[in-house]
Amino acid sequence: MSFCTAINCMDGRVQLPTTAFLKKRFNVDHVDMITEAGPNRMLGQLTDYSLLQSVIDRLRISVEHHHSVGIAIVGHYGCAGNPAGKEEQTADTIAAVKRIRQHCSTYKDIPIIGLWIDENWSVSEISM
Repeated sequence: MSFCTAINCMDGRVQLPTTAFLKKRFNVDHVDMITEAGPNRMLGQLTDYSLLQSVIDRLRISVEHHHSVGIAIVGHYGCAGNPAGKEEQTADTIAAVKRIRQHCSTYKDIPIIGLWIDENWSVSEISM
């Protein structure tokens, strides 16, 4: 079995599109979901250090026990936890990717990507 990890919004509308995209993107069987309301904002703007630590703790389980081969941080249209538009959320996602890279430097060989899910629930990878 192979795994990747999504740091995703808790919004149920984005779970299936995220899973389908990441299974293909990383060629894996399963996607571990770490969910929070607006995780790209929380991580990118560091609005809650205790939540950051919680995400890192859960990410460690995915990487060390499931041998996750990739990590994605997700932002999406219509997010209640990050009600900003696409441009601001993209900046949050890029900052969140950098923060996870900084705090999880031992995972330097694991790709960390950002995703945007639009109003049609289509997923695209954010250029870094």
